[in-house]
Order: sequence, then C-alpha cells, then structure tokens
Amino acid sequence: MKDEKAREKRTGQMRIRVRYSECDPMGVAHHTTYPVWFEMGRTELLRASDRSYREYEAAGVFLAVVALEVSYKKPALYDDLLELESVVSKIGHVKITHEYALRRNGELLATGKTTLACLDRDGKLCPVPDSLRV
Repeated sequence: MKDEKAREKRTGQMRIRVRYSECDPMGVAHHTTYPVWFEMGRTELLRASDRSYREYEAAGVFLAVVALEVSYKKPALYDDLLELESVVSKIGHVKITHEYALRRNGELLATGKTTLACLDRDGKLCPVPDSLRV
C-alpha cells in the first residue's frame, strides 16, 4: 500500500487542449510548445503532492531545468485533446528527473525528459528536500 501511494505521488495525468496560439499556420502545434506542456505536467504533479511549487519557492527551494529532451513522433493539431503523463523517474542528491508521454486517443505523439537541479536562494546547488523524495 505504501508503494502505491508513493507511485501515485510520482505519476500524474492531465489533459491539454491544443490552443490556436500554440499552432503554426497549418494548425500543427509548434515544437516549442511541448516543453511548456511538460512544465504544466510537472507543476500539477507537484501540486498534487504535499506542497505547490510556489510554496517551495517561498521556502527558498528552486528547481531549475538543466536538461531537456523531446522526441516528436506525430504532430499534435489545433483543438486536439491530449493526455500528458508525467513521471518522476529519478531523484538524486540534488537533481530530479521527469519523463513524459503525450498521447492523443492513446496514440503516442511525443516523449520527453527533463532534469531539474535543486537550488537555494543564492542559486547554489542544495539537497532535494525529503518531502520531494516520497
């Protein structure tokens, strides 16, 4: 049971509707939009745990993206309803890695991965808080 709760906190699902402003003139979601969607997934995953990102920042804990990977499989189109799965895949001493899968009706459109470094108010590396290790 404890493992199931930990997994729930480390995996999140959300729906995203592709907006007109996110598309090129052909109605295809621009490649720069995917990292924004990944950030939305990370933020909502964190919000679903014990504290929001805003609360961590107020406490002096900042998470900076230090690596980003996106693999595009098929295009997302204007007004598509997408499902984004965000997973905490690794937690190190000062870094957290998330992996993403973006789907439309079960069809995989893109995958991604981000690595975030934990920083203090001075921008120096600091240990990932225990509350994020669940």
